Amino acid sequence: MKQKRLLAIEYSFIILTIVAIVLCITSYSYAQNKQTPYPVAPEPGSIALITTGLLGWIIQFARRRFAEFKRCFDILVSAFGIAVSLPVVGLTAAFIKAVSPGPAFFKQERVGLNGKTFQIYKLRTMVPDAEKSSGAVWAQEDDPRLIRFGKFIRKAHLDELPQLVNVLHGEMSIVGPRPERPVFVEQLKREIPDYTKRLNVKPGITGLAQVFHKYDETIKDVKKKVKYDLLYIREMCLMVDIRILLRTIVVSLQGKGAR
Repeated sequence: MKQKRLLAIEYSFIILTIVAIVLCITSYSYAQNKQTPYPVAPEPGSIALITTGLLGWIIQFARRRFAEFKRCFDILVSAFGIAVSLPVVGLTAAFIKAVSPGPAFFKQERVGLNGKTFQIYKLRTMVPDAEKSSGAVWAQEDDPRLIRFGKFIRKAHLDELPQLVNVLHGEMSIVGPRPERPVFVEQLKREIPDYTKRLNVKPGITGLAQVFHKYDETIKDVKKKVKYDLLYIREMCLMVDIRILLRTIVVSLQGKGAR
């Protein structure tokens, strides 16, 4: 009986692996060269779609079930990430409390799937009431409101780790466009064509824009990041998510990447 269970697990793993690979057969390979200023949309005729035979059936099945695969991936990664990162989050929170008055954690309203708002969780890297006098403004790479070592915490993306809870709750995904605040969403809707298409998928902790672009300090930066987001939405599949996640780990260790 035990041997049968092991065989069933092995076969399930093989099938999931095949499906994940097939998911990417129709995906355009996204920009891998960091020199590329922004992604270029593939020509429609350059993508070959296999729609006949067994492979075609698997592709159609994988497309229909991608949302379920992605959710399973999110649950597994977020649960594992929470367990592994608990000591890091605890130490970082204790450090924040030691160097700055106020809570170590905070939550903020963001716009998610289909325009629905939710509360995002973060470790605080700025002084308390940072926007009391200025109102809502975009954070900058060398923001004067940062607490001591706040820049390092942000560059290492340690402040984003509590968002694994958002992923586990189903409000976010591991990979997807970064969620924005309602006040900025309304502004960007007016200034950037197709911006609302970002709301057709769950927002993510990391994404294509985060591993290939810098901080969005100007509207020009935001427009470039939206190009990356739309490319991801168009070509998203499980293997693309895995590649972005692995690249995120690399850029986080290097202290690079965007917010």
